[in-house]
Amino acid sequence: MSKRLVPSMAALQCFEAAARHLSFTRAAEELHLTQSAVSKQVAQLEEMLRHHLFLRIRRRLQLTPAGSLYLTEVNKILVQVDMSSRYILSYGQETEVLTVATQPSFGVGWLIPHLKGFGKRHPNIHLDIRNELEPFNLLQAKADVVFFFGQGTWPGATCVELFTEEVVPVCAPDLLGGHVLASAEELSQQVLLQSTSRPETWHEWFLEQGLHSANSYHGPRFDTFYMCISAALSGCGVALVPRYLVAKDLAEGRLVVPWQHAMRSNGAYFLAYQEHSAEVPKVRALVDWVAEQLA
Repeated sequence: MSKRLVPSMAALQCFEAAARHLSFTRAAEELHLTQSAVSKQVAQLEEMLRHHLFLRIRRRLQLTPAGSLYLTEVNKILVQVDMSSRYILSYGQETEVLTVATQPSFGVGWLIPHLKGFGKRHPNIHLDIRNELEPFNLLQAKADVVFFFGQGTWPGATCVELFTEEVVPVCAPDLLGGHVLASAEELSQQVLLQSTSRPETWHEWFLEQGLHSANSYHGPRFDTFYMCISAALSGCGVALVPRYLVAKDLAEGRLVVPWQHAMRSNGAYFLAYQEHSAEVPKVRALVDWVAEQLA
């Protein structure tokens, strides 16, 4: 394996400060170094990269194109290092991090409300909850526990079914102007709000009622159910979403069901973790907590 090209953190800090101030002197003052020390660090960096990062014009500094490009990358590195360091500062000596991945709408609509009290019971576990739209990397150790919607099959993982769902059409009360729909076909003439993650849902909902609607796939498309719900609340159209996500909006009259047909989704919500993690205390703690919430 070839030797990695890894400049020192001091060199990166000197370069970033000099690039920000366009001055070795001001960079040195900020970093509590001498001007010659900053200049030497940058010179060593340029030698390593085999590119000039600055032009020295009449005692003034100017970034070269290579320097501008490198500054963007260095800023990312320094920000990440700063965030990671502050992250560790927030933990006690006995704290463990439990990384949880969830799809956004499920995270906001079910998971977060049901985590109330978990931290009090398990003060040594720090939850790191991440939204994921793309397929999860559970088996690559990117997350300890994953919540997802699907069929519950995942090689190398234990999947625990949480609950199934049914989807219902919802819209703002004034969207139909008080008009009562006579059929699902009449509803198909409305603006149908589409979910990117469930592109077949409207088609299947109409088909279950014996209707082939030409508009099943037409309408504004949103990444998450919560964006669909927000559009429905704003009067943009009719959304077809899991009932549990809109239960409160329906109960309080902010949304209505324009046509009473609920469809059971082909799938369920699952909690998953790697098979070898079954008895890891922090994983077990969350699995048991979720089981209690469902009970």
